[in-house]
Amino acid sequence: MRTRFSQLAWLCLVGMFLLAGPTYAQSNPQAPKKKPAAQAEPASTDTHPALEPKAVEILKASSDRLAAAHTLAFTAVETYESPSRQGHPLVFVNKSEVTLQRPDKLRVIIPGDGPASEFYYNGKTMTAFAPAENLIAITEAPPTIDAALEAAYQLSGTYFPFDDLIVADPYKDMAEGLKLAYYIGQSHVVGDTTTDIVAYIDNGVFIEIWIGVEDKLPRAIHAIYLDDPAHLRHNLLLSNWQLDLAVPADAFAPANAAGAKRIAFAHPHPQPPPGVKPAVKSKPPKTQ
Repeated sequence: MRTRFSQLAWLCLVGMFLLAGPTYAQSNPQAPKKKPAAQAEPASTDTHPALEPKAVEILKASSDRLAAAHTLAFTAVETYESPSRQGHPLVFVNKSEVTLQRPDKLRVIIPGDGPASEFYYNGKTMTAFAPAENLIAITEAPPTIDAALEAAYQLSGTYFPFDDLIVADPYKDMAEGLKLAYYIGQSHVVGDTTTDIVAYIDNGVFIEIWIGVEDKLPRAIHAIYLDDPAHLRHNLLLSNWQLDLAVPADAFAPANAAGAKRIAFAHPHPQPPPGVKPAVKSKPPKTQ
């Protein structure tokens, strides 16, 4: 979801937390008497499992529906908060028009609010194109969408907020970091359809997702990074879903990049300004 309004990179955030607590017992007979052992805490009356079966079932069904589609197209509107100079959170908006063809083709057109940008992957190369500036970056790419997304992040910091929806197996991708999942209820408002609402924690991110009851397609995602003291909010609205549509063969290359100036496919700001300590960076936690 970040680097803000750079030509070739989007949001990169990190989610981590650690819990630890040492204990010990004293057994020296010459030592003062030990305090009576604390009584065991009463067993929790909460019988709900950490991963509620109904919530997991809904997440898996959505994953299966997305993974089964040979081609996908949808619109993603991202809103995210970022602190202002005064400390108050400002809201920014990005829109992405996404088209993919499994296993090795992806197109993401981002018209704004920042500088317009286009990303293409065709199974052999990745291309980032800034039409207003007429700049283009091209590099060799691995043979699958999943591997290309990872390579794009490593090379240039490029990260799309919907990455977790377009990998080969979305549920498998989230399962390792899934710590909590529970069913909330239904909405008849989001996406102009009936949706099931599920909340879960995945890799240090609290996520609430609205998934269509009938078509199993996600309509909205709300995320908060647990290690963010400001609890800034990140939201994604998903619409105009098309599955197994016919995609033209020339859809995965820029159509108007003739004469564009070639630049490196690299992070636009690889080094911090003089005197500034570089931040520790890692791939952002999975959000869908």
